[in-house]
Amino acid sequence: MPKNKTHSGAKKRFKVTGTGKVRRLQAGRKSGAAFASAPTTGSRRKHRRNVGEVDLAKADVQRAKKMLGR
Repeated sequence: MPKNKTHSGAKKRFKVTGTGKVRRLQAGRKSGAAFASAPTTGSRRKHRRNVGEVDLAKADVQRAKKMLGR
């Protein structure tokens, strides 16, 4: 029987923690982000709020783990 392959799009987007939680990047970071090279849109509060990772929604955890081969 062949080996299962990890979904290449999922491995770029999700990370499984040591306790088994699935993490993703906070949404809304890509356009108008607070980087020095481009003019920014949105308030400083918005940029602070969009920093970091958050847990994946409970309804999506099983599907994401399957794509990651867990």
